[in-house]
Amino acid sequence: MNISSNALSRPSYWARRDDFIQLTRMGSPIGILLLGWSMLWGLWIAAEGWPGWKLFIIFCLGTVLTRAAGCCINDYADREFDGKVKRTHARPLTTGRVTAKEALVLTALLMLLAFGLVLMTNTLTVQLSFVAVLLAIIYPFCKRVTYWPQVVLGAAFGMSIPMAFAAVTNTVPAIAWSLFILSIIWSVAYDTMYAMVDRDDDLELGLKSTAILFGRYDVLIVMLCQVVVLVGLMGVGLALELSLVFYLGLAVAASTVFYQYSLIKNREREPCLVAFLNNHYTGMAVFIGLVAHYAFFS
Repeated sequence: MNISSNALSRPSYWARRDDFIQLTRMGSPIGILLLGWSMLWGLWIAAEGWPGWKLFIIFCLGTVLTRAAGCCINDYADREFDGKVKRTHARPLTTGRVTAKEALVLTALLMLLAFGLVLMTNTLTVQLSFVAVLLAIIYPFCKRVTYWPQVVLGAAFGMSIPMAFAAVTNTVPAIAWSLFILSIIWSVAYDTMYAMVDRDDDLELGLKSTAILFGRYDVLIVMLCQVVVLVGLMGVGLALELSLVFYLGLAVAASTVFYQYSLIKNREREPCLVAFLNNHYTGMAVFIGLVAHYAFFS
């Protein structure tokens, strides 16, 4: 039997568990939270409150699994670039602690587990899940061909909203697509903040992003996107006749946006990263407003 020296010397999977945790970003939950908040907006509105334990668990676990799979395929796609970027030079695929084949296998396993959860819903939700998977796979490669990879990311993240409506009501009404579009715009806002951190490195590598496309108008456009999202959510609230408590949640969300502006206005790496992370509180404030409305005022 011919076994390569690399295979013999490579530590066991268990010994490399920290590398796989880093690959899937399980130790960094911000992506789960950002994906999760918009998903929960859709789930709560579709169910007009608590959706029941079954759907809650399916969608929360699905969020964790699909985000982990997306991180794996993202690092696989970027394995030749990450070593040249300050923020990503020590990732497991770049350093060789995890192989490209292992990343692809792990991506497939995570997607299969997520698909198993979707199979417990209905046909329409399953059909929509194929679109979500396709977008998640395409996204990491978009930065090579378009300045709008953040839109593709937003669509991949936002697909949880029509899927939530499909699972609850077996339909995807206009309000679901409105939330989907707002989710995309929100993703463009916060992921542009994230892209501002890597802008100098991306320019050297010839990669594309909205941070590069927007140039000196980046801060203005990011803030406009956030305002559009807040106004759009206000419109959703009016269409659904939501109570004052929802708008109080929007007011808190608006305060986080003002804070984010103070962080990104000088375009410094670390403050831009902090602003990106702060969007977690933006999404949470909106969700708390929805929960409070449906729990006490509907």
